[in-house]
Amino acid sequence: MLRPSPAPAPALRSVLAALGSPTAVSEARTPALRTAQGPLSPELPLPVHVLDVRDRIVPPGQAPRTRLAGWRFLIRGTDRAVAAADTMLTPDGWSFSHFFEGPYVTATERALLQAESLPTTYQPRLLSVPELYMLTLWLHGDTESDGASSSPDPTDLLVPLAPAPPGIAANQPHLVADLLPVLTLRLAPPPLFGTPAPA
Repeated sequence: MLRPSPAPAPALRSVLAALGSPTAVSEARTPALRTAQGPLSPELPLPVHVLDVRDRIVPPGQAPRTRLAGWRFLIRGTDRAVAAADTMLTPDGWSFSHFFEGPYVTATERALLQAESLPTTYQPRLLSVPELYMLTLWLHGDTESDGASSSPDPTDLLVPLAPAPPGIAANQPHLVADLLPVLTLRLAPPPLFGTPAPA
């Protein structure tokens, strides 16, 4: 079961304004938006967090830092999500960034539907690992959180969205405690020439 946190009202207003702007829609690199028949509505707002690359090596027992990079809305057409809209924080507050489509839109919708059937209630978020070209659905256990704060708890779940990096199973929930060491190992800088590799 999912309990999403509400998006900031200015973020939602900026997406609604962009959807209502023929210029914004026609200039978007999303054929699905330009050819959509019927009303389009922003739904399922998700805070997008980025794994902080400065914390590549996380001391045991400590959670890695994440930073809130924006809010993403799935843009629903008649029967499915046809695109997504990202917002970003500017000096003037939350504002529309861009529309996009592609495999992550479908994968996000699929992962959210699967998460609805879980016996535990989670707050859905997205966690991006840019250096691995990886996006995950982050199912956070603290459903009272505002969605903008906190780091992954060891018992939170991460669901890598397809396409996932080689060797990481997409669409499968992984405990943060299990998946995070794999990610930090991949993010670790290679050993310097002439130094022994770790055993």
